[in-house]
Amino acid sequence: MTTCAECDFVYDLAQGPAVPALARSYADAYAELLEAEPTVLRRRPAPLVWAPLEYACHMRDVLLVQRERLLAARRYDTPVAEPMGRDERVEHDGYAEQEPADVARQLRDAAMLFAHSLERLSAADWERTLIYSYPERTERSLSWLAVHTLHELRHHLLDMRRQLHHSEAAAAPLRRQEA
Repeated sequence: MTTCAECDFVYDLAQGPAVPALARSYADAYAELLEAEPTVLRRRPAPLVWAPLEYACHMRDVLLVQRERLLAARRYDTPVAEPMGRDERVEHDGYAEQEPADVARQLRDAAMLFAHSLERLSAADWERTLIYSYPERTERSLSWLAVHTLHELRHHLLDMRRQLHHSEAAAAPLRRQEA
């Protein structure tokens, strides 16, 4: 994948060193969205589509998992990045029942930890590799891992914004009727 057709993200590996600041900024944007009404944050628009809170929890966990993958690639030659079980985590960790303010804080902390690990990479470290299973099992550099994580942050923030905007638009006629 070089460009995401849905969010127009371009995988530019030269962008790697900018990811720490961008990850922190995205975490702040997620935290702002998590100030919405908790019932709206927990509402799924369709049975198989995550709720905004679930996307935020997913991103918190992605940042933590990606940090561990990065650290493993610095310790070992070409480690395998096992799938994180993203769909199972939604249910196993009870994403929709978590407190939005807690998730906002945890997401900022996860972004800070991920960013700190990226900032410690030397020029040679950015080229260290791991075996990554997405979108197909292949060897990827830490530059790619950083940029891919940035794509995840951007893409799911867009998902959250769409859902929250849709919820606000759907609620507007009801508010007018109540007035």
